Amino acid sequence: MPCVRTLLGLLAALAAGGAVAFLGYCVYFDWKRRDDPAFKRRLRDKRRAQQQRADEPGAQLWDPARNEKLQELFLQEIRMGELWLSRGEHRVGVEHLSNALSVCGQPRELLKVFKHTLPPKVFEMLLHKIPLICQQFEADMKEQEYLEDDPD
Repeated sequence: MPCVRTLLGLLAALAAGGAVAFLGYCVYFDWKRRDDPAFKRRLRDKRRAQQQRADEPGAQLWDPARNEKLQELFLQEIRMGELWLSRGEHRVGVEHLSNALSVCGQPRELLKVFKHTLPPKVFEMLLHKIPLICQQFEADMKEQEYLEDDPD
């Protein structure tokens, strides 16, 4: 038994020594990295590049808060469409499902799901609604471009 206890003590001491050596290694190289003038310049350049990307107009499209709102809108429109379809109001239900389709990130996949879950009549109504959705989307994009180009 004393041999096992001695061996465990030796292993514990080696583990502690290894941990101290590793922490010393990390601290030393962090200190070297921070004292490097090129590191500070690269860090400043990287932060400026991130700031410029955040200021670009396209950066707002991938805003997580906006994406969360779009996801909430998508789910709400799906729920409303299902509700109206269950009440027998096919036109209103298709209107809500088309709204969900317009904000969906993967509309083809959603159409496949609709094809298998919706009655054929309702799916056909939704397919006839797609060109109108595209026209509305294009009109919204043109209006947004016009507002961005307006100097006021």
